Order: sequence, then C-alpha cells, then structure tokens
Amino acid sequence: MSRRSAITSTAEGVLASPLRSLFGTLVYVLVVFLIATIGYMAAGWSLGDSIYMVTLTIFSVGYGEVHPIDSDYLHVLTIATMVLGCTGMIVLTGALVQVFTLFQFRSMLGLDRVRTQIDRLNGHVIICGFGRIGVQLAKELQSGGRGFVIVERDAAKIVEAEALGFLCLAGDATEEGVLRAAGIDRASVLATVLPNDAANVFITLSARSMNAKLEIIARGEAPTTESKLFQAGASKVVLPTHIGAERIAEMILYPNTDSYMGNSAQMRDMKRGLHEFGLEMEAVTVAQDGALIGETVGEAERRSRGAFFIVQIDRASGQTILHPGEDVKLEAGDNVVLVIRGSRVSAGAIFSTPVGRIKVGRMSM
Repeated sequence: MSRRSAITSTAEGVLASPLRSLFGTLVYVLVVFLIATIGYMAAGWSLGDSIYMVTLTIFSVGYGEVHPIDSDYLHVLTIATMVLGCTGMIVLTGALVQVFTLFQFRSMLGLDRVRTQIDRLNGHVIICGFGRIGVQLAKELQSGGRGFVIVERDAAKIVEAEALGFLCLAGDATEEGVLRAAGIDRASVLATVLPNDAANVFITLSARSMNAKLEIIARGEAPTTESKLFQAGASKVVLPTHIGAERIAEMILYPNTDSYMGNSAQMRDMKRGLHEFGLEMEAVTVAQDGALIGETVGEAERRSRGAFFIVQIDRASGQTILHPGEDVKLEAGDNVVLVIRGSRVSAGAIFSTPVGRIKVGRMSM
C-alpha cells in the first residue's frame, strides 16, 4: 500500500469513529431505557407510567415521581436509571455533536482538496458539462495525459465523475466565480459542451472576457447558434448533429477506408499526422459504372479542383501502383487511396458519379 493510500485509510477510519460511537451509545441508551421500564413494571406500575418515569429520569427533567419511591427496590432502580441513563444521554449528545461536526469537516476537507488540486493546474482544460460528450472528452483527455477539471452542477453527475477519478468542481459554469475557481486565468482551453445553446453562448462570453488568450471550443445544437458562438468569442464551434451526419456520409462514400487501414499502427499514425496538417486519408473504390473509368489520374484530380490527390492505386488484379503518374488510367474496381484537402464528402462523390452523356455545345451525344 502506498503512503498516500495508508494516510487516506487512516483518515477514513478516524472520521468514521463518531458514527460508530453514535450507534453504540444509542443502543446503550435504548437498553437502559428498556431494562428500567421493565423494572418499574415489575414493581406493579403500568407500562405508560413506567415509560413516563424512565423518560423523566434519563432526561433529568425532574417533574416529580409518578408514584412514591417508597421501597429499597425502587430507590436502587431509580438511582441506577439516573446514573446510567443520564450518562448515556450525555454521551449520546456528544456523539451527535461529533457526527454533525464530522459531516461539516468532510465537506470542507473535500472542497479544500479539490481547490488544492485545481491550484496546481496550469495550462489545463476546463470542461463545462459532464453529459454524453463531456464524459467522452474527459476520457480522451485522460488517455492523452492532459490536465483538466470538470465543472458540473448536477450532484449525480459529480458523483459519476469522481467515481471515474476525474477532478470535478461543483458549480454552475455560467457564474464567473465558478470559472475563476476552476482556474480560468491559467487554463489554455475551455470546452463548453452543455446541451443548452443559450448556456454555451453565455459561458463563452464570460470566459472570453475573463481570459482573452483562452481557446474556447463550444458545442452548438442548432446550426443557427454557430454564428452566435463565434460572435461571443468561441475559437471553434462543434455541431454534433452535423458531425454525425457527415460521418455517416463518409462511411457510405468510403466503405473501404477501415479495411484498408486495418490494424496497422503505422497507417493510423500517418492518418493522424496528416490530420494535424488539415489533410485526411481515405480509400475509395472506382464504381463499375463510374464516370472516372478510363480517365487518367491527372483528369480525376483536375475534376476535383484540388480537393484531393491520388497517392496509391490497388488494382483488382493485385497490382499496386504507388505514387501513380498523371497519365495512369483508372479502371473499374480500382481501390484508390486519396489524400484529401477539402471536403471528404464532395471528394468521394466524384468516384461514385455514374457515366453520363457528354454535352457538346447545345447538342448531347
């Protein structure tokens, strides 16, 4: 066990002891109460009178005896109830005070611990919202070894974030005080990924006014919100619905990309490296009735108006042509590897366009 774990375990044991004391004392008082009640009933008192007498005695109220205490048995029973019962109530009161203090101390300790960890961060990421996108973002940042803090006001989501080991600050990200507590003056990036467009716009405005150099990545649900987020000061805007639809279109247009990349770490690294320069790598098959059949590589690139260039052609016969020249002709069934500089959707559409009639002036052939 590490030193930190040992300290944590010891602290938890010490802090848990008041709860055990409260439970034990409560059981003790109940036992004294029950035995004393039975004792008075044994002297011929009714159940109601016995309970009333024991209650008066252990709480030290002193309203007077219900019946005369006129026998040695009743003298001993009453004295024992006073000593044991009053002592138990004193200890019980002390245990209750300890428990209340314990919860306050734990709350203060947890808050101080979070603040201490946030104060140690520098150049970190602030994630506003721990919903579906916030969860995935936090996991990716953790995998990448990037420091971050989550700002969330929902108690259930805070518990979820802490269970995953994430640093989480309880509060409303629309409040400047909460953003300041999250270290916005030292942060390098703020990602507001709430499902509420109005809240994201407000957070963007506040964050930009508090840190002019901060990179702000904002989520937008409605397409009309994109311009508002940019006006509010967002550096980048992400529209999950648009991204999802675009990804589906890419999967339709480039069904061979995943199989081409396979499990090759080298290919994935190459694709990631190209992405950093604004380029994408995709693999597409020349359709059997495609308009590019028989056309040269140069003609295909010309038709794309610079949207892509072809880096490899895998023939159906098994032949592979690396860095094909402009005069190499495309054949039906060719698996073509592209490096795309523009829209991946429009680039893929060129290879799926069927053969059409060639227009010559006003005549068609």
